[in-house]
Amino acid sequence: MAILSTSQSSNIEKGRKPLIPLPEIKLDQDQLLPRILQRRRSVRYFHKSPLPLETLSSLLWAAQGISSPNGYRTAPSAGALYPIILYSVVESVDSLDPGIYRYHPEGHLLERIRKGNFISSICRIALGQWWMEDCSFLLVIGADYEKTTWKYGERGIRYVHMEVGHVAQNVHLLATELELGTVVVGAFDDEKLHNLLVMNPGENPLCLMPVGIPG
Repeated sequence: MAILSTSQSSNIEKGRKPLIPLPEIKLDQDQLLPRILQRRRSVRYFHKSPLPLETLSSLLWAAQGISSPNGYRTAPSAGALYPIILYSVVESVDSLDPGIYRYHPEGHLLERIRKGNFISSICRIALGQWWMEDCSFLLVIGADYEKTTWKYGERGIRYVHMEVGHVAQNVHLLATELELGTVVVGAFDDEKLHNLLVMNPGENPLCLMPVGIPG
């Protein structure tokens, strides 16, 4: 018979239901995902160093890549409507000029929107978070709400935000496996970032994810 601790007994006395101990988590060497989850951390300091183009490619695919012949993607989407728009602001990636690129999941392609170094501008737009300057590239996760709200109405806004979380976690977990650092940043001037990225009308930037070698 399990013996209740003093705190558990106190909870019962207050009218709460008893707490049930769960089996201990065992991180088996053959189970990759639990060990990645254990290692995942938010990283805000980076070594200013170039990364291979393959790394950017892998993280973009993890975020929004097509993973089946019928067009389903790596992150779940309400109604399979896929409102997410993904940009990469490249500072230091081998075989790729610095600039702003839009990711096209169909064909797994990058479209260069602007050429040049824009990370410092994004740091300024992100309320002076200058620690992002040392990242190798930065992902911007955005969305076109109407791609979801036409079907689900106002509730679709919530679904879009849930999808952004799925995308960000995919990126974070793969970055952890690749021994890279990243973090989700939500503080920035929406209009200025929209203009910098030359986003289409109706598209909204929702979060930033700087990526680099942990400092």
